[in-house]
Amino acid sequence: MCGRFALAVAPADLEEEFSLIRIEWFPPRYNIAPTQPIHVVRAEKGTRSLALVRWGLIPSWAKNPAELPLFFNARAESAPDKPAFRGPFRHRRCLVPATGFYEWKKETGGHKQPYLVTAPKRRILALAGLWDEYADANGNLLDSATILTTAANGDLAPIHDRMPVVIEPEDYDRWLGLVPAERGELADLLRPPPAGLLEAVPVSPRVNSARDDDPALQQPVEAAIEVEAPPRKPKPPQPAESAAPERQLKLF
Repeated sequence: MCGRFALAVAPADLEEEFSLIRIEWFPPRYNIAPTQPIHVVRAEKGTRSLALVRWGLIPSWAKNPAELPLFFNARAESAPDKPAFRGPFRHRRCLVPATGFYEWKKETGGHKQPYLVTAPKRRILALAGLWDEYADANGNLLDSATILTTAANGDLAPIHDRMPVVIEPEDYDRWLGLVPAERGELADLLRPPPAGLLEAVPVSPRVNSARDDDPALQQPVEAAIEVEAPPRKPKPPQPAESAAPERQLKLF
């Protein structure tokens, strides 16, 4: 899954990566969490466009979004057929720019160690996403998105069994629908990336709190290791208790 990610670049970096123009300034973010606004790249009037949407997809047909799960992730294998994602998969695919994302590894004793996952040879990763437009009873519109996940590749399998789908630059337009593609062609884009693309380093558990959002979150730390407690030394044998009269005397 992908429950947190980062986008810590300048607008010019997104302009260069996705061939965009005139992006407004935005601050670097190091700990983006579900329900927060995120940037997505989507097709608009035959070209790529940057938009700000809510992370956590609300289907256009929803009657009461509060009764739905928080769709911040969707499994790539089943999304094309799920009611919440079927329409967006056909007509509203997007890219979610990220400079890294976080995964948690279960350690012994129930501890979960967060890892920052980046691509050392790339400045920006394009994660596969779906978006939709929801209108409430008053006609207010809200755009929202989810990130597609797939089986972890060799880089991440020791940490977690799932990871976000990464779209290659040469496939951006196909995924966005700017180049015609059949469902089978789209499915080919949703496979785990080759091993060697990503690098994971343990980071501070401060990333668990969405209130923390600063560069120090991405500083490598020593992974917590559960150490078994040494076996207890046996207690030395206690002397046999004396007869009852003597025990009585010890009380005074």
